[in-house]
Amino acid sequence: MNTNIILTGLMGCGKSSVGKLLAKQLSGYIFIDIDDVIVDLEGMSIPDIFAKKSENYFREQEKELIKQFSEEEGLVIALGGGSFENEESRNILLETGKVIYLKANTDTLYERIKGDKNRPLLQCENPKNKLEELLEKREKNYNKANFIIETDNKNFDTIIEEIIENL
Repeated sequence: MNTNIILTGLMGCGKSSVGKLLAKQLSGYIFIDIDDVIVDLEGMSIPDIFAKKSENYFREQEKELIKQFSEEEGLVIALGGGSFENEESRNILLETGKVIYLKANTDTLYERIKGDKNRPLLQCENPKNKLEELLEKREKNYNKANFIIETDNKNFDTIIEEIIENL
């Protein structure tokens, strides 16, 4: 039985990049990016979903996919940055897999994503301040993960080694 491995953390922490590489390294695992699945199902970008259907609609889709994927095994799941805010989703994920918080400071996060237009929550006057607000708001839930891996100044190989050691 391959327990699901769930990666959570703020946008830019490396969930998708680390998740893809981790799934390749672990025999029998498949990588799933919740945001990518929603984009594929909706046929539009996340900013368009937020604009045309609302953030609440997006979060509902996210929650339904989390329920669905939690019934499977052998997945490395990259969550959207806000997924772990939903108590129902968080409880399901913690019961059905190993949740890893990929932690980075806001300077690191900002440097990684400052040019990315697919981040609807950062399309504002001061995106770095917005990142700080989001981290302050979400960190209490991120810290409920089974493991916390610091990603500042680390390459993917080092992060993956730490994840495997913790598992």
